[in-house]
Amino acid sequence: MSDASRSGPSLKARAVAYLSRREHSRLELRRKLSAYSDDPAEIEAVLDDLQREHWQSDERYAKAYVHRTAPRQGARRIVQALRQQGVDAQQLCDLQHELQGSELGRAQGVWQRKFGQPPADAREYARQYRYLAGRGFTTDCIRRVLSARFEGAGDLADDDPV
Repeated sequence: MSDASRSGPSLKARAVAYLSRREHSRLELRRKLSAYSDDPAEIEAVLDDLQREHWQSDERYAKAYVHRTAPRQGARRIVQALRQQGVDAQQLCDLQHELQGSELGRAQGVWQRKFGQPPADAREYARQYRYLAGRGFTTDCIRRVLSARFEGAGDLADDDPV
């Protein structure tokens, strides 16, 4: 054990405190606990215990993350963020399929909250397009949202304004 971990709560107590506030991925917890221990084996043992006791679950973390961010972000951005947190590839694939079913509705909601009125010209169309693309929505989805609101969007749809 390192000196840092002896001077305060145990690693497990710290991890449980983090998990009591919100779900964390295993990778995220490992990163946070590494500040309190220089021994990677000790951290892994704590993480294994937490998983075995069902305190920590990457599946629960992914579902909580999706629930928290889906109203504001597209599937690509959500899946990328979860990939960076070490969520299993098969679980990411399943989540992506779930998210794609509601992608158009979520994009329309984001567009409505941010803009609320159709783009008046090609410049405004491009601005709205970039905004939705930055939120992680697919090209097809963005074009469908904007073309329903912009006369002449069919002419612009061939040119990617991004």
